[in-house]
Amino acid sequence: MGSKNSYPSQIDAVEIFNAAGQNAAVLVCEHASNYIPAELNNLGLEEDLLESHIAWDPGALAVARVLVEDLDVPLVASRVSRLVYDCNRPPEAKDAAPSKSEVFNIPGNRDLTEEDRSWREENVYNPFKNALSQVIENKMTSGQKPVIFTIHSFTPVYKGNKREVEIGIIHDRDHSVADLIMAEESEFVVRRNEPYAPTDGVAHTLRLHGDENGLANVMIEIRNDLIKDSAGVAKVAAYLGDVFKKVLEKQKTEQGL
Repeated sequence: MGSKNSYPSQIDAVEIFNAAGQNAAVLVCEHASNYIPAELNNLGLEEDLLESHIAWDPGALAVARVLVEDLDVPLVASRVSRLVYDCNRPPEAKDAAPSKSEVFNIPGNRDLTEEDRSWREENVYNPFKNALSQVIENKMTSGQKPVIFTIHSFTPVYKGNKREVEIGIIHDRDHSVADLIMAEESEFVVRRNEPYAPTDGVAHTLRLHGDENGLANVMIEIRNDLIKDSAGVAKVAAYLGDVFKKVLEKQKTEQGL
């Protein structure tokens, strides 16, 4: 069966910031962009939905870029909307190219063929995965064991329910970094495995690039009303920068560096 969509001949799917960053961490932003190739006709969605959380994580890239400068570490970010392919999902996941997000149907993702899914995997997911693997390998080859920090944002209201949590510290099997962050005092409402947990299918990057490399890892979820402007971005990034530095200092001590 052929594709139900037309696709560009090539796509710039991933961007690496500060590849030569010196410190022992790698930042990841899987949902950094709401870009959808013109050939996909916005997946049948109106412009307002493409600006909303269903298409990307508003503010996440802005926070991550501040942290890049503060920590002097590399950042790997997707340049394609999560609706085309969610780079925090494996190819076999049904929501890797969701036909519904929250309460919204995604017409352009309905009844995708194997050819459609293959194009998205090969042109969006694989370049992102490979770039992140290479950045991590470069760190490990240089003798570092980088901590993997993934940066996300979430909507204040989900399916009609208001979320009280402001910053979520999400972990799967490795909880070492989460434990350190949770032990720090904060002016924010910080909670463990909220508003998402590994059972929601959000731990793919942590498992593949963290656990499988024997690296400490954690996902950070930021309520996006806190980072809707530059002042909010700066405030949240300052908090995260402080706690991330403590995590990295502890890791140095444990490794005898």
